[in-house]
Amino acid sequence: PIRASLWGPLKELWDTVEGAVWRRQPESVHLLDLQLKKHKPNFLSLYKNPPKSAEQREKVRKASTEGIAIQGQQGSRLLPEQLLTEAFILSDLFDIGELAALELLLAGENQQPHFPGLSRGLVAVLLYWDGKLCVANSLRSLIQSRHGKTFTLELSGELVALTTRFTDELMSQGLTRRLLTLVSEINVTREFERLQKERGLGNEKHRKEVSDLIKECRQALADCLFAWTCQSPLGKDDTLALVAHLETVTVEADGSLDSVNLALVMALLYCLDVSFLEQGTEDREDLLQALPLLTEKQYVSAVHSRLVDGRPWKLPGLQAVCRLAWALALHALSQLPQGSALAEFTEADEALADQALLGGVFLFMTEGMLGCEGFTHDEFYTRRLHSLITDFLALMPMKVKQLRNRADEDARLVHMSLQMGSEPPSSLRKDLDHLMILIGEFYSKDPFGLELALEFWCHTESLQHTSLQGSYLGMAMQRPPHKQVVLSKFVRQMGDLLPPTLYIPYLRMLKGLANGPQCAHYCFSLLKTNGAPHGDNMQVTGSPVSWEHFFHSLMLYHENLRRDLPNADATHYRLPPIRGITQRELDGLTSFLQLLCTIITWSENARLALCEHPQWTPAVVMLGLLQCSVQPVLKGELLLCLAAFGKSPEIAASLWQSLEYTQILQTVRAPGQKQAAGIEVELNEIESSCEEYPLTRAFCQLISTLVESALPVNLGAGLRAPGFQPYLTFLRDAVFLPFPTRAYRRAAEKWEVADAVLEVFHKLLRDYEPQPSDFVQETVELQGEQVLAHKPPGHSLMFHLLNDSPTLTLCLSLLEEGVRQLDTYSLFPGKKQLESAVLHCLCLLDLALQKEVVFMDLLRESQASLIVSPLEQLLQGVSAQSRRADHIVNIARYLYHSSSNPEAAFQSAKILQRIARYPNIQNRLLGDFTHDQTVSDKLMAGFVECLDNEGAEEGLEKGDDSEPAKKEARIRHETQIHILNLLITSLELKTPNLALYLLGYEVKKPINSTNLQDAGVLGCPRSCLHAILSLLQRGSERRSGPVLTSQAPHLAELCYQVIYQLCVCSDTSGPTMRYLRTSQDFLFTHLQHLPFILPGDEISALSQMSWLMKTAAIELRVTSLNRQRSHTQRLLNLLLDDQPPDGETGMEESRSVSGFLHFDTVSKVRRKLLSVLDAINFSQDVPELLQLDFFERTQIEQVIANCEHVNEHGHTVCNVKLLHRVLVAEVNALQGMAAIGQRPLLMEEVNSILQQVVERNRVRRSLSAKRHALQSWRGLVETLLTACPADLIPADDRQIIIRDLLLDLHDKVLSEDSAGELMPIVAGAVFTLTAHLSQSVLSEQQQGAGLEGGSSSGFASIANSALHLILRKLLDFILCTGGGFQRLRAHLYGALLYYLQIAQKPEEPDTLQQAGKSMWERLTAPEDGFSKLQRENLAIIESYGTALMEVVCRDACDGHEIGRMLALAVLDRILSIDRQSQWLLYVCNSGYLRVLVESLRQDDTALQTLLSPQPPLLKPLYIYESKMALLTRVAKTGQGAVELLRCGLVGQLVECQVFDMVPDSDSHRVFGQRDPSGFIPSPLDRYRQILLPALRLFQVILTSTTTHHQQGATQVLQWLIVHADTIQGLLRCQELSMGALQELSLLTGIISKTALPGALEGQDVNSAALPEFQGHISRFQRQCLSLLGRLAGSERERLLKQAEIAAPGDPAERREEMEVAMQQVCANIMEYCQTLLLQSSAQAQFSICLFSPSVNEPASRDGHTDLALPSALYSRVPSLGLVLFLLKNSAADFFRFHQSHRQALGKLQSLEQLPPEELKELCAALVSGTGGVEKISSVQRSLLAKRRLVQLINNRAKLLALCSYVIETCLFVMWRHLEYYLLYCTPTDPKDSLMPGASAYRSRLTDDTFASLSCVSSHDMGAGFGEALQRKLLEVEGLYSQVRSRYTFIQALVRRIRGLLLTYFRNT
Repeated sequence: PIRASLWGPLKELWDTVEGAVWRRQPESVHLLDLQLKKHKPNFLSLYKNPPKSAEQREKVRKASTEGIAIQGQQGSRLLPEQLLTEAFILSDLFDIGELAALELLLAGENQQPHFPGLSRGLVAVLLYWDGKLCVANSLRSLIQSRHGKTFTLELSGELVALTTRFTDELMSQGLTRRLLTLVSEINVTREFERLQKERGLGNEKHRKEVSDLIKECRQALADCLFAWTCQSPLGKDDTLALVAHLETVTVEADGSLDSVNLALVMALLYCLDVSFLEQGTEDREDLLQALPLLTEKQYVSAVHSRLVDGRPWKLPGLQAVCRLAWALALHALSQLPQGSALAEFTEADEALADQALLGGVFLFMTEGMLGCEGFTHDEFYTRRLHSLITDFLALMPMKVKQLRNRADEDARLVHMSLQMGSEPPSSLRKDLDHLMILIGEFYSKDPFGLELALEFWCHTESLQHTSLQGSYLGMAMQRPPHKQVVLSKFVRQMGDLLPPTLYIPYLRMLKGLANGPQCAHYCFSLLKTNGAPHGDNMQVTGSPVSWEHFFHSLMLYHENLRRDLPNADATHYRLPPIRGITQRELDGLTSFLQLLCTIITWSENARLALCEHPQWTPAVVMLGLLQCSVQPVLKGELLLCLAAFGKSPEIAASLWQSLEYTQILQTVRAPGQKQAAGIEVELNEIESSCEEYPLTRAFCQLISTLVESALPVNLGAGLRAPGFQPYLTFLRDAVFLPFPTRAYRRAAEKWEVADAVLEVFHKLLRDYEPQPSDFVQETVELQGEQVLAHKPPGHSLMFHLLNDSPTLTLCLSLLEEGVRQLDTYSLFPGKKQLESAVLHCLCLLDLALQKEVVFMDLLRESQASLIVSPLEQLLQGVSAQSRRADHIVNIARYLYHSSSNPEAAFQSAKILQRIARYPNIQNRLLGDFTHDQTVSDKLMAGFVECLDNEGAEEGLEKGDDSEPAKKEARIRHETQIHILNLLITSLELKTPNLALYLLGYEVKKPINSTNLQDAGVLGCPRSCLHAILSLLQRGSERRSGPVLTSQAPHLAELCYQVIYQLCVCSDTSGPTMRYLRTSQDFLFTHLQHLPFILPGDEISALSQMSWLMKTAAIELRVTSLNRQRSHTQRLLNLLLDDQPPDGETGMEESRSVSGFLHFDTVSKVRRKLLSVLDAINFSQDVPELLQLDFFERTQIEQVIANCEHVNEHGHTVCNVKLLHRVLVAEVNALQGMAAIGQRPLLMEEVNSILQQVVERNRVRRSLSAKRHALQSWRGLVETLLTACPADLIPADDRQIIIRDLLLDLHDKVLSEDSAGELMPIVAGAVFTLTAHLSQSVLSEQQQGAGLEGGSSSGFASIANSALHLILRKLLDFILCTGGGFQRLRAHLYGALLYYLQIAQKPEEPDTLQQAGKSMWERLTAPEDGFSKLQRENLAIIESYGTALMEVVCRDACDGHEIGRMLALAVLDRILSIDRQSQWLLYVCNSGYLRVLVESLRQDDTALQTLLSPQPPLLKPLYIYESKMALLTRVAKTGQGAVELLRCGLVGQLVECQVFDMVPDSDSHRVFGQRDPSGFIPSPLDRYRQILLPALRLFQVILTSTTTHHQQGATQVLQWLIVHADTIQGLLRCQELSMGALQELSLLTGIISKTALPGALEGQDVNSAALPEFQGHISRFQRQCLSLLGRLAGSERERLLKQAEIAAPGDPAERREEMEVAMQQVCANIMEYCQTLLLQSSAQAQFSICLFSPSVNEPASRDGHTDLALPSALYSRVPSLGLVLFLLKNSAADFFRFHQSHRQALGKLQSLEQLPPEELKELCAALVSGTGGVEKISSVQRSLLAKRRLVQLINNRAKLLALCSYVIETCLFVMWRHLEYYLLYCTPTDPKDSLMPGASAYRSRLTDDTFASLSCVSSHDMGAGFGEALQRKLLEVEGLYSQVRSRYTFIQALVRRIRGLLLTYFRNT
């Protein structure tokens, strides 16, 4: 920015001075010293401008062609001609150097956005004067900070020494002369003429601002001199110069001095002040030495001669004041020992005083000094004038006596001239009158609450009246100071024998002296004692100045005037009164009433004492007088006195009744009365014709006071419908509605009337709470008939405001008038009252908006016939004046005047915030705000100005409004809060909305097309967003961080929230984040100051951090998505670095040394993320339970619960006000004497309950803030780890960061006092972090960093010790959650699973070579990292013993579904690594296993519902799968399997009916109900998800229970038989899909191990059921063999092709799975055949035959016929040819797979060298979706390719194992069959031989039949089992069986078969 030399540096100077002197900032003294050195020339030549010069002029002229270098900017720049012309104008206008003028203009251009609507030239004018003001203010502050005789700012000694030294130097260089010259030279009118000529003045606002700046400059300069003389005396020449200046001073039009001259007068008075010497402070001696009055004789001489000099001044009164001050100074000097040397001068004090009196000193002080409005702005003016007056009275008692004597004399002269009827003499002096009036006027204003008048009252008086408030200030026993005694004597003596002429001045003096709570009490006592009769002569009445006299007179007036009232109907109002009150009597009465009013306003005791006085009865007399015919002015005063009495509630209640009784306002019409009477008539007939309204205004004030004290419900009962209604009607219809149309002699009175009546309305509405009873039409009985009862006044007002009534219309037009007047920026009579009236109107609207919701709800419920409209809709109506719908705009325009009218702006913001809640109004509002550009600019400027306000201050309590400045600061702050809330509310509504317009977004075009700029760039106006950002950015460049966060925490919190909302909304996010990132670097700047620590306001600090972290998370996500790596990296480094940023560590050399020595751990700093976590305090103090004596606790808790509601922040809080009302009503409802006695105790208990509830609310808010902060922190951490590119945080750093985060989180959550409410969030974070840790370690291992051997530190960057620590903390966390928190533990179980996954060995490629190692080598190989970590993990887990087991098992058996699944998974995982079977033992012994097994029966029904076509909830399925997985894990150990059998597992599954409910596989019908997302599987798939786990479990049990095999097998066989129909259906399956093949592979595996003929032997099977069982078994055998036919035959190729078509997504993988499943089925069936053969007999001749002796290969059969003739297919016994075919195929497959395996291994070993195309191809199998591979990074790509290759290799290895097994079993089966057929068997009938297994057919039969059959077979057999096949088989053995299987087994079988065939051929 351009820093114009006449403004920028000066502004900086003022900031520094203000920071040092007023804000007391640390380190400010040093900064101030630098600034003062720099700016010394500015102070020495005060206001001297840089001179013009031809050289500069030339330079500037060439700027448009050659360019010019501007200070504060690099290089030179070309400037437009227009700018240069303006610069020359400005230079001539202010007579400043051309360059300085140019800089000012450029700065003006720069600052233009802050001054909407002004050109750069106009802004430059403002800057010029602002610079001047900064210098003057700085000088004034520096002088005020000096140490001196009058006041102290309590600054540090160092600072005071600096400023004193500096200002002394300035003073010695002639500062006084310069100040006086400037004050004379600077003149607003003259400056304005010059500016006007050069068009240097803009709109009204600009004119006002310029004139204010110039006036403030003059004032500040004069104040400099005043501040100096307050602290230190001026020298002789300076004092004389000051006197010389004052000689020429003149007064304003109203006879008063202006505030600048007043300051100079006061400066001189302080020069001549010696009174401070009486105070006896410790530095009195030093001050005496410094006082030239005592030390310099020529000083006294010069001043004396100058003041005594006879030359008249322009203002004789002013000369008189100075003379009086000098006379008093001389008198005081004469009393001092040092004064003897000055005797020649001190003698003259009396003469000088006389001269002063002749000059009319007291009159001038009253009119010229007190009349100046600036007088009340400075406390030290008041103190000095007080000392002047009291010194005169105390030091010159003889003069006072003379004055009194002369006054008595004059009174006699006046009395005589009255007697003789002649004119009184003209030469009368009224000095004493003037003195009394001065005292009265002076002390009646006490803006600083000093109560200086106390010096006039002597404390000894209180000794005589101990009854009245004992003693004040404990002074009663001491003798009061002499001066005080003299002054109190003066007050008392002046009242003795008071001449009539002094009566009124004396009363006025007393009125002033009674101003203040203690003074009023003394004055009351004085008037009381004056009235007591003296001595024995009881007839002598007391003094005329006494209560007795005054009230007696009032009663007499009342008596006399009452007789003049013939009757109520008389027309006496128009006749002159017969016995009236004369003008003098009227003045006297008025003065006394005013005195009475003052006393009773201040003193409650006086109110009660007077009111209850039995003889005087003031209220009755006054009300009586009000009915008489007296002047309205007097009636007004009487009403004001009654209003003062009404301040006490006890008096107010009776006043209401008296008011109603006397019918001052006629509320009851007498029957037959023709016309109204009372105040209404006076208003309409007398006051209106006089055009003055004192009575009406006073009546409004009386009602206002009474309404506040007490509002009786039954007012007027018995005579009319009771209530306040008639008064309200009068105020509304007779006072308020006609007020604009009445005539006013005094223009200001119009607004006074409006203000007075609106104040009453405001109070009535403020205290109104809508009740259901208000909406019920009630009647009361009155003199025998029913009349309608009145509603509460607030109800009536609400009704009028919620309708388009005249009242509302007038309020709105008043608001329009108000803003129109304010826009003129001119003073007009009644401005203050107009502003007050406007404020009441705004308050009324605000209250109506606030209460309308409840009001309308109650109205709806009551079904009353009232019609009302919501106020926010009425406000959209059309204005009668402007014919436009601009009411809301008018309200909003008050924001533009926030600088002059902060309260109106505050109410305006409040109303707008309430209206903004309604979405339907937002659009209309937006249109209203934007349709007129000038209005729109003004409104925007208004909002921005309120937000920008420097004067706002947070943390000031509402009650602390004693100082107006503090109140204003609080109001400004609350205005900002309301505007921000308005923005927040609007942003939540649909776009476009008001907030977007105010924040500077496009509302006419799409919002996301907005291009946000800094204010002023491309004509962009300053918007609320700029204001919010500048609020937040203040101080963000300093180390202490943004000022706002600590100075106004709540405001800062809302600012951050607005920014977050802009970033989170999709429309505004793009533009906002771009702007914050590029123009502001906002997030980085603010995040570096985290965490915010505010000791006093933890809640706000947490909320600020929450919004900021949420915004940061969005920023990280967005920059990551947009690949803006540098931005992301910067933020990550800021949040995660544990190295201090450069420049924050120590000296350079220390770093290099530590680097050299390799220990850099010393300089580590805490990571930002961790320090933010530290700032969230997990402990929460909870208020203890209520201790109640009277109330019932449960009931109170119920009441509190009923009063709770959710506030706008979403917290559930208790409405304390509502609770208070409920409890107080409860206390009031108690009856009886006992209750009254205990009332104070009850109220005390109510209080303690309320305090408790406030504390509870605070705790809830605190917890909520902590939750919010923790959520945001977690969100930020998760975004960091998930959304940011992984390579930005290296893996080793990543793990260490996660380790730190995890350990810190656990430490905090496991501490004793951490709050349970925060645990769920922590658990969620722990889960995410552990998942990322696991992922990071795994990816590091995949990239080859994992160490195969057991390295000492662990096998990843993170050390094992750290991992163990994490595990321990995690287990502690699980245990500390106790019984509850199961959902929370679900997260922790998830985390534990991820953690345990780290130690899981990754899948390794099966290279078929490992078996080469000997067993010994394998046993002695070193333990790898995985096993080591796993072993250590297990040790840690086991160290927790049964406590942990108990928790996990309990969660696994019961509770929330997800929790159960995860607990089951954890159990599964631990069992899998638990080599010692500790956990298994526990699970078995503690009964949890039995519970799990038995729960399977209960799951059955739930699982059955899953198979219905409608997709149901899948929870039961998942639980079932988890259970089965666990049971399968248990069954993997022999011990576990036996235990499961013992628990009756199979029995449970036998009873499950779900297995029989196979859904139809009719795909067309299923397709109709398919879940479109593909997430919910089809019914058939769901069935398989139920069946397959059970089958796997059986298979594992069968494998594990080797010793008890029989028992297990029998049980499983039973399951097979019970569900035989289903199983046979599955075995006959038509469509062999992947799922079907999986079923078959498991089923055949189970059948092959159980459905054996011997399975039933030795078991206690019922003999009747035995044949059935055997039938089932033989059916299983037949079906298996026919299945073999299908899979080994031609159907196989077709199935594989079908698989590829069915799953186009991942055909390779699907095909591989199919191949494995089919091979598995074949292997299982061949194993079954082998087992059957072996079981039937050990020798071939007794063996059963499974295959027919035909060698037809199935390949010849056509595939289609297979499907067409299933019955034919299954009825045949398969031939041996099938086995041979299978053998050939398997051999061929083996070589194919072997080849593929070798290739894949080769690729894996040379992965780096693979071409990219091939890599992509490999990845494609694992990445779904097209184009997915393209997006993956190269590192990821090679990892995926590696994973795919390992998968492929392992798949091939599995297939090779299966092929090899199939080959072996096929050979065995063939050999057994051939041996039998060729050597032993001769079938009789080929048909029968198809029934294998029947022993009846084993006998040898005739040879020829067999020969014919087997001849063919064996011939084919020989051909099939040829050389080529045999070679192949032997090669298989060579390639594979050597390392994997029974070596030479194939060789032996081949040899035997070949032998058999050869033998047979030879034989035949």
